[in-house]
Amino acid sequence: MTSDELKQRAEAEGFGPVGVCAAGDAWSIDRLQEWLDAGRHAGMDWMPRSIALRRTTESLLPGGRSVLAVGLNYAQPADRTPGQPWIAQYALGRDYHKVVRQRLRRVAEGLEGAWRVCVDSAPMLEREWAHRAGLGWYGKNTMLINSRQGSLFVLGFLLMEAELEPDQPSQGGCGSCRACIDACPTGAIVWANDRWQVDARTCISGLTIEHKGEIAPELAAKMGGWTFGCDVCQDVCPFNSRRESQPERAQPTQVADFSARPLPSLEELAEISYKDWDRLTAGSPLRRAGWEGLRRNAQINLQNLASKRGQ
Repeated sequence: MTSDELKQRAEAEGFGPVGVCAAGDAWSIDRLQEWLDAGRHAGMDWMPRSIALRRTTESLLPGGRSVLAVGLNYAQPADRTPGQPWIAQYALGRDYHKVVRQRLRRVAEGLEGAWRVCVDSAPMLEREWAHRAGLGWYGKNTMLINSRQGSLFVLGFLLMEAELEPDQPSQGGCGSCRACIDACPTGAIVWANDRWQVDARTCISGLTIEHKGEIAPELAAKMGGWTFGCDVCQDVCPFNSRRESQPERAQPTQVADFSARPLPSLEELAEISYKDWDRLTAGSPLRRAGWEGLRRNAQINLQNLASKRGQ
C-alpha cells in the first residue's frame, strides 16, 4: 500500500488532517526533559517515569519504519451558560481514545507486517510526530495548529513496519500574535528557554483534570465557570476563526460520537453521588477528573458565580 492510498483510507474514516513521517528517534526529547526538570508537569508523575519510552518509536513497535498521523475534528458549539458546567469541546461527547482507536484499526486492516495504533495514552511525543507528518506547527499556546483547519482536533497514530513515502514537516507560525497569552486566565503560558511553554501547575486544564485535592484559592478564583478543561487559548486563536477565504476552519464535527451529552446543572454536579457520577461519566473523558475532582470543580464554579453576582 502506498502512502497516498493509506492517507485516503484515513480520510475515508473521517480523519483530517493526515500525514506520514518516518519512525525513529524523537527530536524534542531534551525539551521535554527540561520542562520536566522545571516541574511544569505538576502532579503528572507518569511523564518523567515514561520519558525513556518516548525517546524512540522502537519502544512501541520494534522494527517500525513509518508513522501515519491523523487528526479528528471535535469542534462544536459549547454551552457557556452561567450555572451550567463549562466543558472543553473535546470532552463533550464520547472518550476520543475509543473513537480514534476504533477508526485507526479499520484503517490498518490488511496492512502487511506488524502495526500498532497509538492514542495519547501511549508514551509518544504526539505533537512532534504530528508536526513531522505535516499535520501542523506549534502555537504559542503549545497546541498543534494546522494553518487551514486550526487546532480543534485530537491526534492518533498508526505505527507500522511498512516503509512509506513521508510528507514534509509543517511550516507556519503565530507571528506577533499573542492573543492566547493575554487571554489565559491564570497566565499559564510562560516564556522559558527561548520558547513558549504551558505550566501545568497553573493551567486550568491541569487544575480541573489532573490536580488532586484542594486548589489554591488564588487559582480557584480564576477558574471561572470551567468545570473540566479549558478552551480559552483556542477560543481566541485566529486560526480557529472561520473566514471567507478559509471556510474549512472551525467547521462543526461530523463525528456523531463527539456530540455533546446532556449534563446536570452545577448545583447537581456539586453534590452528585458516586453512583450518579459513575453513570454520567461512563465512556466519557469527564471520568478522568474523578468523582471528588468533578464535585470540587463544580463547587468552585458556584463560588465564582456567586462572587461575580455579588460584585
